[in-house]
Amino acid sequence: MEKKLPLPPFTLETAKEKIQAAENGWNSQDPIKVSMAYTVDTKWRNRDQFINGRSEVQAFLTDKWKKEKNYKLKKSYWAHTENRIAVRFEYEYQTENGEWFRAYGNENWEFDENGLMMKRYASINDLAIAESERRL
Repeated sequence: MEKKLPLPPFTLETAKEKIQAAENGWNSQDPIKVSMAYTVDTKWRNRDQFINGRSEVQAFLTDKWKKEKNYKLKKSYWAHTENRIAVRFEYEYQTENGEWFRAYGNENWEFDENGLMMKRYASINDLAIAESERRL
């Protein structure tokens, strides 16, 4: 069985390690690599989309990073319990038309005993920004 360290139950330190690993993975913009942090039957809500399973995650992320150029993400700790972590995040990206956006949001994660994410619920809002306003 595949395992993704650190494993639950999480401490403050291991929750923050898990968050940093997720940030690093998403910033790689590698849909296959990112999807391997999730269970085969993972369930997501991302904005108004419902995504089920690794193959749908891979397709979603491939499409996302084709549209969102110069993508850069920063996640931060919000709270945790034994097998759940809540994060705040922001990311910046540029559209194919050259417009810049900053997206803000919250995610709630639930992990299985092997450290793979079973559920990911993301609420996200976009804000148009000038290139000079970029922070990431």
